[in-house]
Amino acid sequence: MTIFQDRVDAGRQLGRRLAELRGQDIVVLGLPRGGVPVAFEVAAALDAPLDVIVVRKLGLPYQPELAMGAIGEGGAKVLDEQVLAHARVSANELQAVEDRERAVLENRVVLFRKGRTRQDLTGRIAVIVDDGIATGSTARVACRIARKQGAARVILAVPVAPADTLASLTEPDEVVCLATPRQFTAVGYHYRDFSPTDDDEVVRLLDLAAKRLESAPPPSRTPYFTHADSAADVEEEVEIPSRGVRLQAQLHLPVPARAVVLFAHGSGSSRHSPRNRYVAGVLQQAGLGTLLLDLLTPAEERNRANVFDIELLARRLSSATDWLATRADTASCAVGYFGASTGAGAALWAASEPSARIAAVVSRGGRPDLAGPRLSAVTAPTLLIVGSLDHEVLELNRKAKAMMRCPNQLAVVQGATHLFEEPGTLAAAAILARDWFVDYLLPPDGTGPRAGAAGV
Repeated sequence: MTIFQDRVDAGRQLGRRLAELRGQDIVVLGLPRGGVPVAFEVAAALDAPLDVIVVRKLGLPYQPELAMGAIGEGGAKVLDEQVLAHARVSANELQAVEDRERAVLENRVVLFRKGRTRQDLTGRIAVIVDDGIATGSTARVACRIARKQGAARVILAVPVAPADTLASLTEPDEVVCLATPRQFTAVGYHYRDFSPTDDDEVVRLLDLAAKRLESAPPPSRTPYFTHADSAADVEEEVEIPSRGVRLQAQLHLPVPARAVVLFAHGSGSSRHSPRNRYVAGVLQQAGLGTLLLDLLTPAEERNRANVFDIELLARRLSSATDWLATRADTASCAVGYFGASTGAGAALWAASEPSARIAAVVSRGGRPDLAGPRLSAVTAPTLLIVGSLDHEVLELNRKAKAMMRCPNQLAVVQGATHLFEEPGTLAAAAILARDWFVDYLLPPDGTGPRAGAAGV
């Protein structure tokens, strides 16, 4: 199962996932060789320095690709006792492998450090990056080395790894992984292009990263605004009138507010949905206001037919949009819709109204098909996010996309089912939604999407 085009693609996706670290005192550390191209993209995304932690796998004498441990700079070593016992590796065989790999390691330290001072990790955040994890041996050693060199916090970041290996890691303070496939055979299996990275390429990338930092413009050139929590922020429970009923909602606004995203929940959900609240939190950190609202009253929810009354839900969403226009602090805000499940159909229906002034729409695991022929009338740029394992809904989204005339993209989150419950999948969806809304609701010049916005 292919997840990433190549290491560059994996690094850019990982960089987006780690965006909250931008501006902090971090050092990105790639594991040579294959981890360095990934780390190079992460460092570029975070405007951070790039360095390497040289680690060597200790492969079984008769099956070198299978790790029985790993070694690193400064004499660090970790052994997989279970593999050693099962393979019945003798002490002499282990020492021979270690001696051979130690010589290679020392030569690479000289090569990669030549003319280059090692980044001081004292008191800093070390972000250790590899192109993937299988057994975790090299990752464990790398984390130990970073800790030994004084790192205050160690984050291990990889594009792909088996879930059981990640669960067994105790060395890093935090693990960030984009995909944990259920059937994991080897790291390279999840890349379309997994060509080897040679030492010359590692040196070239380290040189490029150093030159980038030397010529980097001031930090104010960040691609989007990261909003820190402030006591001035608006956080309140509100009631919104809509044709004789009053809808319950939770409003969050930065001060001043430039844009607000309205959340249309799916069937059986509410403004208290933990998944949508998580996504809302990611949007808030990017400087976006959010309005999580119940499109149905408690009495209406008891009638299941109302859950699929897309016209009714869309009308309620339009009422909430009109309500925002009556508030002094939101009247001039750009407005976006985030819809989940059936809520996505309602969001697109409301966005298709001739009087709608919606700047962007995002659907997560949504049913855009429920908007029917109105899809072709939507003008707002629309992002459809679907899990790769949500087969039926994925096909419905593909058909809906073909009917749309607005700027639109379909983003497939690998390894995700309908509710995005798999590790890392909801975070991936939230990052995609955040970037889409930032592009269209918070452009730097106030006129349109930020230049160079990454595709999905």
